[in-house]
Amino acid sequence: MEPDKPSPLWGIVSTIKADARTVLNFAAYHLDLGAHRLHIYLDEPNPDAFSHLKAHPKIRVQTCDSTYWKQRKKQRPAKHQTRQTLNATHAYERIQTDWVAHIDADEFISSPGRLSDALAAVPNSAHCARIRPIEALPGRDGHYKSLIPDGPGREAAVRALYPSFGVFLKGGFLSHVAGKVFARTGLPDIQLRIHNLYQGGEIVSGAFDLDQVDLCHRHADSWEQWQTLYKFRLERGSYRPGLAPGFPRLAGGLSKHELLTLIEEEHGPEGLRRFFDEISAKDPEVFQKLEAQGLLKIRHLELDAKRQKHFPAFG
Repeated sequence: MEPDKPSPLWGIVSTIKADARTVLNFAAYHLDLGAHRLHIYLDEPNPDAFSHLKAHPKIRVQTCDSTYWKQRKKQRPAKHQTRQTLNATHAYERIQTDWVAHIDADEFISSPGRLSDALAAVPNSAHCARIRPIEALPGRDGHYKSLIPDGPGREAAVRALYPSFGVFLKGGFLSHVAGKVFARTGLPDIQLRIHNLYQGGEIVSGAFDLDQVDLCHRHADSWEQWQTLYKFRLERGSYRPGLAPGFPRLAGGLSKHELLTLIEEEHGPEGLRRFFDEISAKDPEVFQKLEAQGLLKIRHLELDAKRQKHFPAFG
């Protein structure tokens, strides 16, 4: 009788610029989920978080200051996306796990069973496995909306749910729809980027879908929090110029940068608020439509409790 294969070990790499509580919430949640190793790169000095991360046996933490980049023999890249990719690839080459995911501090993996069991089911031929996002609904604790699946009826479904602005957003999401990947470790010539795995400079195709695993994306916890990040995202982040529109330009598609800039120019903050309320289902009619169509998911992350469990000295 063939012996059972050992469960694969998995880990996470993330480059984070946030307050200590946010950093420790992210780390504690994934430790509680079963992560064997976390590689946390602090994008700026954060002594309050560093001491607690450094003390944990399953965490490797690095402050990405001038000394760090000098040791890497690199100038600190101006774009945070480039810093993320460099750090993720750096961790890929060192992490002591069978799989590693590159995710952000506002993303939390949710699995109905042991995540290691889901990864054990990935075919040996697949170099990576994709987790699809669900998007948090601000002000509705634990509520997330699912992506409207691709297909010939997607555009009509998005328009019906979000009559004013849905035509501009792929799948009805304010944030990314690509999801993130778990990469199988031990492969040569790898670059672990933000949404994809590359080998030899070419994107690795054939990612296996972990369709029972969700990426809970807390892109915005509230209107006020969204506003604090809005200008950065518009200039350099997920709404920056140059990204593709949600629908083809021939069909009237605009990129998020173009759309949000147009709303702000023509309608000011009130227009942005109307956009935010519709897309985030603050509008009760939108929420009811999502519920009626089975597009709502409940995922209670219990971040405070898990932080207190894994980092009791922080509180």
